[in-house]
Amino acid sequence: MSKDIGIDLGTANILVHLKGHGVVLNEPSILAIDRKTQEVIAIGKDAYEMVGRTPASIEVVRPLKGGVIADFDLAEVLLVLFLEKINTRSWFSKSNILICCPSNISEIEQTSLVEAAERATGGNIFIEEEPKIAAVGAGVDLLSPRGSMVIDLGGGTTDIAVLSSADILHSESIKIAGDDLDATIIQYFKDNFQLLIGERSAEQIKIKLSSAIHLDEAELEYAVVKGRDLVTGLPRSINVNSNHIFEAIEHHLITIARLAKTVLEDIPPEIASDIIEQGIIITGGGAMIYHIDTFLTDYLNVSVLKADQPMTCVAIGTGLMLDLILSGKLERKHTSQAKTNRFTQFFKRLKRRLLG
Repeated sequence: MSKDIGIDLGTANILVHLKGHGVVLNEPSILAIDRKTQEVIAIGKDAYEMVGRTPASIEVVRPLKGGVIADFDLAEVLLVLFLEKINTRSWFSKSNILICCPSNISEIEQTSLVEAAERATGGNIFIEEEPKIAAVGAGVDLLSPRGSMVIDLGGGTTDIAVLSSADILHSESIKIAGDDLDATIIQYFKDNFQLLIGERSAEQIKIKLSSAIHLDEAELEYAVVKGRDLVTGLPRSINVNSNHIFEAIEHHLITIARLAKTVLEDIPPEIASDIIEQGIIITGGGAMIYHIDTFLTDYLNVSVLKADQPMTCVAIGTGLMLDLILSGKLERKHTSQAKTNRFTQFFKRLKRRLLG
């Protein structure tokens, strides 16, 4: 049985790639907790269905924010429960495990990420930058000296990187991504329609209607949005179209495009020539925004291409990257052996309580 595992510990979703099996888990990075007993009630898709619908006694938590661990304890518990859910946790003992992280992660954040994975899996942990892994998952030859550029629009961060010869020449990361688009859509309906909508509704309307450019009538998609009227306090529904969502998210998209332009302005001319020739690859959930490639192509004056599987690029890339590391073709950048530390006994007690 393969012991090589890749984990995309994302702000919005956790994906697990198992060598020889592909992506074996893809669920929201979310859990529901009983406030009184602190017991986990639901995780992943089950917990996501509870967002905005829980009584005061239940709290729905996202332990990862902005691409890093916001709640160290719950992140580890969530990872453990997911491994139990797919009945593969025994495979993780002394495994080779690769976890992705944002390109600008701090040393403290990186340490917390590795330690959580160590205690959850007991394996040998490797860590690599997310845009590099996304590029590999999208089909980029990481070992080639030719320059390539990737824009990874995730849930918590947008990572932009230029790569050559298995390394990142220049990168930028900004905490404007899918979650921020949801928040700005909620605010847009407050300001323009005096309608309060929930987090899940905002995400669903983003998935269905979001566009990176203003659309003609023939291309418009329509949907009914339901929420609470801020004036009367009563339930109300309105009809909206793609251009409404474009107006809501346009300023965030421009911010991302400006950052990509800054990266392009700082690279060597030969690398710039390579990127012009083969284009920029866009990955992540944000790549699913309608006409995002057209918008970025016009703004950057360089062809921007969507990856074939933008939602799972990072998870697929973790498996391919781990092969390169273990074969000796790629130097280990960050690695750690499982070890005992002062928190071990505390987490053992916590796991026993949560897992029954």
